Amino acid sequence: MKLAIHWMFLGILAVTSFAAMAKSDAGIFEYQLKNGLKVVIKPDHRAPVVVQQVWYRVGSNYEENGLTGISHMLEHMMFKGTKTLKPGEFSERVAKLGGQENAFTSSDYTVYYQVVGKQHLAEVMKLEADRMHNLVIKNKEFQKEREVVTEERRWRIEDKPASNLYEQFNAIAFINSPPHHPTIGWMNDIRHYTAKDVRHWYRKWYAPNNATLVVVGDVDPQQVLKLAKRYYGVYKSKKIVQPKPQVEIPQQGERKVVLKGATKVPSVLMGFHVPTLATAKTPEEKQDVYALSVLSNVLDGDDSSRLTKDLVRGSKQLASAGAGYDELSRLETLFLMEGTPSKDVTPKQVEDALWQEIEKLQNTPIQPEELSRVLAQTEAQYVYHQDSIQAQAMVLGASISVGLPVDTDAHWIEHLRTVTPQQVQAVAKKYFSKDKMTLGVLLPNGKAPVQSESSAISAGGIR
Repeated sequence: MKLAIHWMFLGILAVTSFAAMAKSDAGIFEYQLKNGLKVVIKPDHRAPVVVQQVWYRVGSNYEENGLTGISHMLEHMMFKGTKTLKPGEFSERVAKLGGQENAFTSSDYTVYYQVVGKQHLAEVMKLEADRMHNLVIKNKEFQKEREVVTEERRWRIEDKPASNLYEQFNAIAFINSPPHHPTIGWMNDIRHYTAKDVRHWYRKWYAPNNATLVVVGDVDPQQVLKLAKRYYGVYKSKKIVQPKPQVEIPQQGERKVVLKGATKVPSVLMGFHVPTLATAKTPEEKQDVYALSVLSNVLDGDDSSRLTKDLVRGSKQLASAGAGYDELSRLETLFLMEGTPSKDVTPKQVEDALWQEIEKLQNTPIQPEELSRVLAQTEAQYVYHQDSIQAQAMVLGASISVGLPVDTDAHWIEHLRTVTPQQVQAVAKKYFSKDKMTLGVLLPNGKAPVQSESSAISAGGIR
């Protein structure tokens, strides 16, 4: 199983100020309004539909101790009314247009989106722009929604041992930097939020100059820009004070967490600190990112990848296995590997089996034929995701929100094709060692699972 959806979070471009609307080689139009709002438009005329997304550059990596999860709490309150809309009326109006809408919060951004017929773009743009500036957070509505969020945390984390393990695993992997905290927040923090806290967070981060408007679909870029100026351009920019950088302390030995939970089978989770496209400081480190991306697909790209072929179908030691790597994180991230044992296989044997796969990569370069197969499969995934206007908009918004350059996507496959077997071997040696490993082990406590069991890792943000 795949632990990260690479192409959903692969970037295409980032923008700066433009005096006039500019068009990239990939057919993407970009503009910046006078109030600082970034506008990105990608025409796709295959169907008479359009997606509008607004990305705010704030998420759990921006939060303070005691207020963890406040970005997600605010996301919930964004549906509870403005100066002109009653609670729930936003969603009702989108539904009456025959549209779909939702929102999600991640570590680096909070996103709101609607998919509608192209003739309804003006209506949803007016609605979305309204709540950028005119949100009303009433104490009664807040208290009800805070209970909803505590219940959400309970069924997402507390009642799911695999998710609980991943949360504690992350907390020891990142000791003094923002990824230490879960996106949904710690339960004690959630219970002690006040409406005043959420109002302050809204005023602090929700501003046109801290947002990107992404529109993809059957549209005329000039008409979209005209609408953006009409509805979003009327609001003033704010002074945005970025949080002070918090750099994770170097890991000086293995870190381990063992959790007992209501699960039928144990599981093992391994992680290693690695750079991302956004954190790479040198050309050599950026090439490491591309090599690590290839390596993740060697291990877990499809049914013919090594973890499945060697450990699930081959030795049958593992009932399931996976690996994943989010190249698009704004901050340092983890390269993850996961396994659940077959009957009579211990967690230690799972760990050893995963290490054997790492050591194969460290000791012997992959064959050119295997590299070619992995690259072909990666390119096929990219082409597949281009079929969805929602996916296209997602990669645009995600890339801009972490500050990647304009040509990231245009050269992505090209960069992957520069990766050599020797470079894959080199990054396996450089980043994977037991002294740099964080290990999580989930053991059954004898109680029946409360919910159906799943992987410890889920891709994407919290809705």
